Amino acid sequence: MKKFNLILTVIGATLLLAGSAWSATATAIIKGTAPDSKIAGTVTLTEEKGGLTIVARVTNVPPGSHGFHIHAIGNCADMGKAAGGHFNPDKSPHGLYPMDGPMKAMAGDMGNIVVGADGTGDFSVFMPGLTLNDGKYAVNGLSIILHEKKDDFSQPSGNAGGRIGCGIIETQTK
Repeated sequence: MKKFNLILTVIGATLLLAGSAWSATATAIIKGTAPDSKIAGTVTLTEEKGGLTIVARVTNVPPGSHGFHIHAIGNCADMGKAAGGHFNPDKSPHGLYPMDGPMKAMAGDMGNIVVGADGTGDFSVFMPGLTLNDGKYAVNGLSIILHEKKDDFSQPSGNAGGRIGCGIIETQTK
């Protein structure tokens, strides 16, 4: 009987460890794209069952709404232009991915972050189907762009203007 209990305990611990490995995280450190910019921020991406939860905080950003997107290339050079277009593995039109889904919106279309009069803004969204490292919806190594204007959801990319902030998504190693 003691051997049986020990085996169950070991199996239970193994299952618990395997279950805790589910949640992976990544971070993108947002920096202003202009040489003298004070724009800063942190974006945390947490992989959960069914997608990614993305939480951001930005500072020293002009007040108002700003397009906030995952872009296809992990490169912030050339004032953020090196990040390419929005992450779009399905060749979909522009939209709001959490509401419209992969056939009606680009997988990088997160919407807008609202910045207050004090220059700070907080953002949180669940992006269904996205992952950090697996499959065509993996975003590790891509970039997150903060745009100068509000994303108005028009075609082809939301009319959000220039790229004022950029950070590269990097998974956390433990």
